[in-house]
Amino acid sequence: MAVPFMGLYVTQSLHRPESDAGIIISLFGIGSIVGAAAGGKLTDVLGYRPVQIVASLIGGLFFLLFAMVQDFTWLCVLAVVISFFSEAFRPANYAAIASYATAGTETRSYSLNRLATNIGWAVGVSMGGVIASFNYELLFIVDGGVSVLVAVAIFFLLPAKKLLHQTAQEKNEVNVRKPWQDTLYIKFLLLCVMFTTCAFLMFRVVPVFYKEVWHLNEALIGVILGINGVVIALVEMVMITKIENKRSPIFYIVVGVVIVCFSFGVLMLPKIFPVALAIISILLFTFGEMLSLPFFNTFVVKRSNEYNRGIYAAGYTLSWSVAQVIGPSSGFYIAEKFGYNTLWIAVTVLLVVCAYFFSKLKLTAS
Repeated sequence: MAVPFMGLYVTQSLHRPESDAGIIISLFGIGSIVGAAAGGKLTDVLGYRPVQIVASLIGGLFFLLFAMVQDFTWLCVLAVVISFFSEAFRPANYAAIASYATAGTETRSYSLNRLATNIGWAVGVSMGGVIASFNYELLFIVDGGVSVLVAVAIFFLLPAKKLLHQTAQEKNEVNVRKPWQDTLYIKFLLLCVMFTTCAFLMFRVVPVFYKEVWHLNEALIGVILGINGVVIALVEMVMITKIENKRSPIFYIVVGVVIVCFSFGVLMLPKIFPVALAIISILLFTFGEMLSLPFFNTFVVKRSNEYNRGIYAAGYTLSWSVAQVIGPSSGFYIAEKFGYNTLWIAVTVLLVVCAYFFSKLKLTAS
């Protein structure tokens, strides 16, 4: 709910330059890098349930504190702490889905989780836009409160499963490969960083572009961004069920990346009908995302097993965290120094390169 409006909060409410917005958002990325690594390791040691509960609870409490602080330095510190706990949640959540999914339904299981996530995103970002148009601080209070409720819900509703206490001999009989020893996985992660560096701009830099260049208000921006979640909730599960195993995962990933490329190209068109262009852009981005991300998840699951899934998930989450550091800070810098059109051209070129190298990557290799 709150993070997509972080750039607007810094520039519109705190009246600081775009580069400061980039700093805050990048600090969220730095904290998430450490949080993802810690969350993945703790998930393999303690299990996904306690990690999710503690991460949600503490992250939510610090978000409540974020609403009460105005000093930019302390906001930077809180950004790191909040993102640490928020991102520690993700590898645990990832492992939980793999644990509960029936064999052979992994892609659909992750799509189902994305459906739930995007219903929350659609509601959250739309409400967030309305709340931000009245009071930015209330936005962080609501977001933090919801995170605390998540911790309570997991405690009471998510069944606990026994941790595996395998012997050394049993562990040696299974391929407990480390992600950094998996060359194909490293290549995959590098391409994920390229893709998500661009993708993060849609929900970090583009809202500021809508406000400052296309002169859309916060409530309308929230509704437009919320289309992403609504379409995913309505379409993705049905689409994945129909296309899964029909073509290779790499085919869908490449097509998805190319469609996302077009979504940024739309932002370079003349702003005669800015609302229509914004809707077209988010729809293209959404369909590209639906074609690519579910198969990213499948690849991670197929490369790991129950003994190393947490750390593999952490590696995948880290790629998103690194992109969150690189994307918004560089995006805001390029926009401030060279203009938004230069940024959209650079993103389009990077996505074309990304699609090409994905097409050369054999995701089904052992």
